[in-house]
Amino acid sequence: MYKLVIADDEYEIRNGLVHYFPWNEIGFEVIGQASNGKEALEVISSQQTDVLLCDIHMPVMTGIEVIKEIYLHHSHVHTVFLSGYQEFHYAQEAIKYGVKNYILKPTKFADLTEAFSKIKNELDKRHPHDDHKLEITEVDPIINKIKNYVNINFKTASLEEAAQLVYMNPQYVSKYFKQKTDENFSEYVFMVKMQQAAKFLKEMKYKTYEVSEMVGYSNAKNFTRAFRKFFGVSPKEYRLLE
Repeated sequence: MYKLVIADDEYEIRNGLVHYFPWNEIGFEVIGQASNGKEALEVISSQQTDVLLCDIHMPVMTGIEVIKEIYLHHSHVHTVFLSGYQEFHYAQEAIKYGVKNYILKPTKFADLTEAFSKIKNELDKRHPHDDHKLEITEVDPIINKIKNYVNINFKTASLEEAAQLVYMNPQYVSKYFKQKTDENFSEYVFMVKMQQAAKFLKEMKYKTYEVSEMVGYSNAKNFTRAFRKFFGVSPKEYRLLE
């Protein structure tokens, strides 16, 4: 079962979602609930969480502020927005911070089922039936060294160079990185490249093809395709998001 946290300041809605939707039938277990954004972050940080179903308008911290914190901390928690508001700028904010879906209130059974079935498929690919994954160790010096290397050399970062840096075999480094961080080395490099590209695009002084080259893509079309895969929008569209 994947771990789900539900955050909504309206008790009736939150209680209904927690207790009356058959989460276990589609592979999820509700492990916590919150009435505001701050509580949601506290629940997520206190225990392993795979998905957050989060209302946009909540006291203390809004849903937007919550997913921004999750995004900035490179968390692997998937987020789904729940809101009665249909203004497009909320959807834009959601896209910018990697939200997986946007469900309007009143929630429909079919909408929830479709959204979370897709997320389960993504999680299944990320966690291929491994019930004995090692815990992520943030003081782990080897992982820190590899990540620092990628963060500095994102344009040309390679598994072979990372392996040389920590005096290990590339195949072993690949396996070790996956066990410790729950993601592939190539996935981490891709994430860093895209985040750096987003920063360059927001500076507005670089053309798209220049940003493409700055993060290691010699073909601007391939860069645009990769950027859209990561953010859900093209580089040009991303620049318009505020």
